[in-house]
Amino acid sequence: MKNQKSISILVLIITILSIIATSFAIFSSQGPGEYEYQSIFGETVSIYGKGLYKHDSVSMAAQAIAQDYVTLFLGVPLLVFSLYLSRKGWLKGYLLLTGTLGYFLYTYVSYSFLSMYNSMFLVYVILMSASFFAFTLAMMSFEIAKLPLFFKEKLPVKLIGGFLLFASFVFGMMWLAKIVQPFINHSPTEGIEHYTTLVIQALDLGFVVPVGIVAGILLIRRMPFGYLLASVIIIKDITLLTALSAMIFLQIQAGVEVSSIVMAFVLLLNTIVIYLMFLILKNVKEVSGTAISYEM
Repeated sequence: MKNQKSISILVLIITILSIIATSFAIFSSQGPGEYEYQSIFGETVSIYGKGLYKHDSVSMAAQAIAQDYVTLFLGVPLLVFSLYLSRKGWLKGYLLLTGTLGYFLYTYVSYSFLSMYNSMFLVYVILMSASFFAFTLAMMSFEIAKLPLFFKEKLPVKLIGGFLLFASFVFGMMWLAKIVQPFINHSPTEGIEHYTTLVIQALDLGFVVPVGIVAGILLIRRMPFGYLLASVIIIKDITLLTALSAMIFLQIQAGVEVSSIVMAFVLLLNTIVIYLMFLILKNVKEVSGTAISYEM
């Protein structure tokens, strides 16, 4: 695999540092506990008050801890396992590795820019940087033009591409609805709490939604880059939606009100993307020759 040595070193760094960051977040509990805080937007915010996320809101801390559990017990094992498969020369391994690196990149970009400043800040920055370079090198390792040869003709490109278009549209409209109405009314967006801006919405509207749309269109048209882009975003979405599902349950446990419709929708999407990943991997042909460059 092209850049395999560099990717392996970066994956090792990501693995070690993410274990440190997530373990510390999950098991730290020092602090006085929950208290109320008046934000600059005039919103009364319940602050978590303990552990690594003691300066974050109860809602955000519950989401972050849930994501830490998923990163530690799903993301890290999947990262190590996919690296192992990729080093054996399996295309499934390369796809899993690239998609999982996409999850780590998204996660630690959001932690670096959204979480209130804490003792893990430099670790988040290193994880963000390592994930970015590992993901970029992994994407550059594919022989894009050859990719369609390594997928079976019966791969349901319209089903997968159609889902990506649908999910991108739904998330795009959901975030725009959250932003546009308050903008028109000249009022702060509900739920911004004591944070400075909408980091997750910026990432999704700026990157995830456009990539999902492009991936869906290219895959439906059976364009080479569509096979890679769709595979990567589906694999990334599995870890992300699993984290989102865990976030919802921990928010409910923390006493944060969560819409039952939102909860059901997230769980449904999570189930669908797992099924779509199964379809993609099932239709990969591990044959002689490769869609990966083997230059170091």
